[in-house]
Amino acid sequence: MNVLPVNVAAASVLLLLVFSLLAAILRRWQAVLVVVSFLTSALASLLAVAAGVWSVGANSTGRIVLPIGLPDLPFHLRLDPLAGFFLTVVGLLAFFVSLYSIGYVRGYLGRRSITSLVIFYCLFLAGMFMVVLADDALFFLVSWEIMAAASYFLVLFENERVENRRAAFLYMVVAHVGAIAILLAFGVLAGCAAGFGSFVGYTFDAMRQATFPVPWATAAFLLAFFGFAAKAGVVPLHVWLPEAHPVAPSNVSALMSGVMLKTAIYGIIRVTFDLIGTFPWWWGALVLVFGLLSAVMGVLYALMQHDLKRLLAYHSVENIGIILIGLGLAMIFTSFQLPLLAALGLIAGLYHTMNHALFKGLLFMGAGAVLHATEERNMEEMGGLIHRMPWTAALFLVGCVSISALPPLNGFVSEWLTFQAFLLSPSLPSQVMKLLIPLGAALLALTGALAAACFVKAFGVTFLGHWRGHRRPTEIREAGWTMRLGMLLAALSCLGLGVMPTLFIEWMDILAEQLVGARLAATASEHGWMWLTPVSYERASYSGGIVFCGILVVVSAAYLLLHVKPGAIHRVPIWDCGFEKLTARMQYNATSFAMPIRRIFGYLFNIKEQAILAPQSGHKAFPVRIRYRLRIRDRVWGWIYKPIVEVSFWLSRKVGRLQQGRIQAYLIYSFVTILVLLVFMR
Repeated sequence: MNVLPVNVAAASVLLLLVFSLLAAILRRWQAVLVVVSFLTSALASLLAVAAGVWSVGANSTGRIVLPIGLPDLPFHLRLDPLAGFFLTVVGLLAFFVSLYSIGYVRGYLGRRSITSLVIFYCLFLAGMFMVVLADDALFFLVSWEIMAAASYFLVLFENERVENRRAAFLYMVVAHVGAIAILLAFGVLAGCAAGFGSFVGYTFDAMRQATFPVPWATAAFLLAFFGFAAKAGVVPLHVWLPEAHPVAPSNVSALMSGVMLKTAIYGIIRVTFDLIGTFPWWWGALVLVFGLLSAVMGVLYALMQHDLKRLLAYHSVENIGIILIGLGLAMIFTSFQLPLLAALGLIAGLYHTMNHALFKGLLFMGAGAVLHATEERNMEEMGGLIHRMPWTAALFLVGCVSISALPPLNGFVSEWLTFQAFLLSPSLPSQVMKLLIPLGAALLALTGALAAACFVKAFGVTFLGHWRGHRRPTEIREAGWTMRLGMLLAALSCLGLGVMPTLFIEWMDILAEQLVGARLAATASEHGWMWLTPVSYERASYSGGIVFCGILVVVSAAYLLLHVKPGAIHRVPIWDCGFEKLTARMQYNATSFAMPIRRIFGYLFNIKEQAILAPQSGHKAFPVRIRYRLRIRDRVWGWIYKPIVEVSFWLSRKVGRLQQGRIQAYLIYSFVTILVLLVFMR
């Protein structure tokens, strides 16, 4: 029997499903359960990575039909290069996080049972793998629900907290509204493929072979985009994301933010480029506009936060926006018959998909290590952790540099490719595009600058300066070696993708050929693996290897100059402006850091500031203590969700009046219903 990539991927899913069923057997031995479960999930993730890399590299497509669906509706699995790419993204971060989880989840031992965490963790991974392997609407939606339900129970893991229950409920509501939209989109596509009276068109193969009328295709695209955007956290559907991601265990937050959101990106690409195939330019413009809106608003929301995990969650909104910018450009260029530029936009979006998975996973793992050591998420209660947690600080810094799009790490490469797609755009025959393209480039540049400022704040307030918390600094310990190993592998992956981008582009270039009809690798690696030339050497080129070597030489020379010569470094007391009673409370904190930007963009938020002078003694000009309160709320809540909630309650109260508790009233309702049905059925 020949072993194919799809067989390896199916074995990975089967391993996770079987272990999730058997985990209850080990519930009495919680310490053993932690090691066995996360080693099993790490092995399954490695199998998924192997299958994905193999499928993309060999340009192979494998299929499996499982006779376990509804009667005459079996489940179809398909591993093609697009599914293989996303399987690699999900599996790679899942491998790192599984190693990390061995140390992280040990922290719960003795405080609560971790059996449910282990079971739903395995189901969560299996659900994500199945989503990208699904080749029919029924199996896709079943997998989508398994993924959503498992992540719901993971968010609810520490269910004694009100904020966890509230976040889980909100997440489940938005997830199901999105799932209904996706179901309707597949219904439209299946109906157009084989008629609305038949289920034959439920397979993706049937949809691929169909030709869709433009109105039906538009309806399916809009429904699918809405449904997947709700899962991806696109503004204004993002409100669940900053609530759910921070309260989940940090290893789960890393997966939810790093790869679960990417299954929505996979869904948009699968439906748009693969199942529908041809589309008008304004679909791409719509995706581009929502991408720009999410990128700018996401980073501004993040800057206002002082909860470290909430800050990272808002940055996922920003990065999903950057990915959508690349996809939107690819759609626009495809509709204007510019395949090479479409390939550039698509590769930029997919490259950022991989990058975001890695550096966001790394940052959430770092935040989890900080939370593990300090039991704090509030940056105002941190500071000076670099002295107690040097490994975590260094690895978190790698994530900060990556997400800030600074060379030579990976975030720079994908954002640079996105800029190239903007800057190399010809004059398109559309007045809207002539306005939107330069405006989009400017907004992307603004996003990059604000992201860099945000992570200067996050790293500086958390790891530099002096400790501000209530715990004794001596009680803080560095993360365990398995946690450090997971973070280290993610950091090295960020460096590898930043220094050798041409090798990665050559591997994934088959996706561009299959989806938009052009390859990028021929021009991207025209001058060898060292130089990345997206379209032509004369227009733009970048060498991550040379930048990395240059930085390495400068840092090494500075270190040698300062440490070889004795006495070159003089340590002196901190300059205190002549005031000798400096305390940690006088440090620049997260709130003060964001103040200038809050003043500029404050109209985008619902801000309430309050300074309380209390208690007073003597003259009011000399208060004993000043208490400052700052409340920043998302305006989207007030503009969109609050009116919907109020209307829902109003309707519920009206409908509730029908509930009289009298049998006569219910008989009248039944009688009227029968009459109405008879009118329609006659």
